Amino acid sequence: MQAKPAMVERNEAQSQLKELIDAGEYAPGDRLPAERVLIEQLGISRTALRKGLEALEREGVIWRHVGKGTFVAANDTTPGFTQLAELSYQVTPVQMMRARIALEPSIAREAAANASSQAVARLHAAHQRAMAAVSWDSYETDDDEFHRSVAQASGNVLLLSLLDHLNQVRRAVTWRQVIRHTEKPPASHSSFTEHDQIVAAIEARDPIAAHDAMRDHLRSVSNRLFGDV
Repeated sequence: MQAKPAMVERNEAQSQLKELIDAGEYAPGDRLPAERVLIEQLGISRTALRKGLEALEREGVIWRHVGKGTFVAANDTTPGFTQLAELSYQVTPVQMMRARIALEPSIAREAAANASSQAVARLHAAHQRAMAAVSWDSYETDDDEFHRSVAQASGNVLLLSLLDHLNQVRRAVTWRQVIRHTEKPPASHSSFTEHDQIVAAIEARDPIAAHDAMRDHLRSVSNRLFGDV
């Protein structure tokens, strides 16, 4: 069988990777699998994969953080967007948590004021998936989706975009430094109850309760991971 020209293989790698991302396989801020996994999944060589990743990075589709992985960029072409990748070198986990506490309670308040019944149903579903997670990695993915669903429920695309940008940096900064001592979240994991309170406040269309529930949740997470910030 005749081998494909290197350029053809590189172009195919770039196209396959972009198709995965465009199809929603990976959301903004998600980390792509390790190279060995992508090589097997896409059926390409390591050289072709790396060239494809380089091309996507130049296009702004992905960004890479040495030692932490390759991440899907948010859909944004505004000047200075590429600086988001550099922020992950400068922001500490505590600073990231404080940024979340500053932003996400306000998003929850807007969600309570504007959420449709469909948005509330998505929140319930995201909450249930997080509670059923079979590993910490799975839980963190579902937890991300829960918080993003709150932003979607706000009906404000700017707030959703702000959260996506914050999360894009957060994933490279915070969770890679957390050490887990169990295989998955225990049934008593405090975030489960806290998420339930957030959903209940949004469903009750109570902006103040939603704001306070999200603030208390993020403070609880911060205290559990980093102490009082």
